[in-house]
Amino acid sequence: MPTMNIIQAVNDALRIAMRKDPDVVVMGEDVGKFGGVFRATQGLYDEFGADRVIDTPLAEGGIVGTAVGMALYGLKPVPEIQFADFIFPAFDQLVNEVAKYRYRSGGQYACPLVIRAPYGGGIKGGHYHSQSPEAHFVHTAGLKVVVPSNPFDAKGLLLSAIRDPDPVLFFEPKRVYRAAKGDVPEGDYAEPLGKARVTRAGTQATIVAWGAMWHEADQAAREAAAEGYDCEVLDLRSLQPLDVDALVASVSKTGRAIVVHEAPRTCGFGAELTALIQERCFLHLEAPIKRVTGFDTPFPYTLENEYLPRAPRILQAIREVVSY
Repeated sequence: MPTMNIIQAVNDALRIAMRKDPDVVVMGEDVGKFGGVFRATQGLYDEFGADRVIDTPLAEGGIVGTAVGMALYGLKPVPEIQFADFIFPAFDQLVNEVAKYRYRSGGQYACPLVIRAPYGGGIKGGHYHSQSPEAHFVHTAGLKVVVPSNPFDAKGLLLSAIRDPDPVLFFEPKRVYRAAKGDVPEGDYAEPLGKARVTRAGTQATIVAWGAMWHEADQAAREAAAEGYDCEVLDLRSLQPLDVDALVASVSKTGRAIVVHEAPRTCGFGAELTALIQERCFLHLEAPIKRVTGFDTPFPYTLENEYLPRAPRILQAIREVVSY
């Protein structure tokens, strides 16, 4: 079984999907001969040509608008938004058009497209290349939101997303694009959307995370173990649909919950998770639910490591909830 990083896993998934289905089309800024700013589409132009690997203008509204037309006429576009921060010029198309086609047509029409977008901080990108906008889209009925943390999931979840009949926002954690490595099966396989995974079993507290923050949560759990704390780590993988059953089962077992995300705290997806846990696990809770998040400021350039909820901040939250 080959070892891959996330970029290689994404590239492999796109290649497999395009070989198996001639309707799959990749498009975006510099995705063609250049292979994408992070090289996620490297080599696809040479194999599939300019009709299926399409370089677009620097116009995200146009990219998504074009992808909508393609999807409605039977193609399966996979547009890349170069950085997730750049998705906002296409916000109207996504929340007012893409998300509502199935509903407004009474189920007659679907809009099957996958928008890939590198998200998050950790690369010294400053406040225009480091945002985590997942909560905007989880809030929009009709959109699915997927955030892998590792190469195995990146490939399997992307293949599932491409074959899903509904539109999917596929946020990729660019901070660990090359740092996260793991065994990835050759050939085609699919990981189901809407299924979380317990990556570390524990009894005293549940740490909930996704994407790049899963790595911080896992590190914090390992450091906590050296201090005698036994933590469970839950990688959500999919934010919409959300695996509520896995969340409830884990927190009901441990009695404590820590939710980690790098987006700002106020109205981040952690707030929704906290409400769900309180509603469904109230009688099992032994301590208040803790959120470890980014701050309610623009993403800073010089204080990037202070802004991100790294393992030391998570470890402190573990100490507080277990000793409550």
